[in-house]
Amino acid sequence: MHRPRWIPADVDLDRPNPARILDYFLGGAHNFAVDRRAAKQAAQAMPEVANGMRASRSFLRRAVTALVEAGVDQFLDLGSGIPTVGNVHEIAHRLAPEARVVYVDNEPIAVAHSRTILGANPLVTSVRADLRHPDSVLDLPEVREMIDFSRPVGLVAIAVLHYLPDADDPQGLVEAYHDALAPGSYLALSHATVDFVPEDQLGAVSQVEGIYRQISAQLRPRPYGEVAKFFTGLDLLPPGVVPVRQWRSEWSEEHEGKVHLSYGGVGRKP
Repeated sequence: MHRPRWIPADVDLDRPNPARILDYFLGGAHNFAVDRRAAKQAAQAMPEVANGMRASRSFLRRAVTALVEAGVDQFLDLGSGIPTVGNVHEIAHRLAPEARVVYVDNEPIAVAHSRTILGANPLVTSVRADLRHPDSVLDLPEVREMIDFSRPVGLVAIAVLHYLPDADDPQGLVEAYHDALAPGSYLALSHATVDFVPEDQLGAVSQVEGIYRQISAQLRPRPYGEVAKFFTGLDLLPPGVVPVRQWRSEWSEEHEGKVHLSYGGVGRKP
């Protein structure tokens, strides 16, 4: 396979990449044949997977729009993947052209893609960092140059925390981030769940999890109570923590499927 010159030499293009698989499901162009094969395997095992990813992306659009309308003009997107097909900066800039966005991801391929897509945009940057180390992320010069932490920030964690096992204490990590933000900041979060998956489809969920394990990506869906804990100490915006398709939306089964696969919510730091 032809190797684009912008891809780091240490990146294995023979292995599917979760960020590029998502890009494929969203209709993007930043994926390769190996990613498309893995995506099709997951969709064959559980057809609702593609709809679930599109529903989560639709939630991102509505959540970021709500934050911009609330006056937020700077965003920190954790585990951002590839910023394509309606990501944070595209959504925010429609309403607030001067909004600043920092994308954070620890996957070299995702960051390489991001920097190519973003080019020299002075209002957006992509940094390679591990969200499991909040102090390191928040102290990066690129982050400090773009984000004014004395003012409200929109912290975005869409479809990322379900890749962290309990041993990484994802709730503690989220608390560390919003503890560092100014009052009036927001958390927009979505997280995979199997709460609504019929019992006869749980085997399909296991197959999808197995596909992701093959590409070194663990999936840890969580129930409502665990997802709601991420918003501890925050004031939830109506309608609270709900399936992403039901967050300020008239969702369509035709376009976003019948089975809820993610919870989502937005909370404000008092």
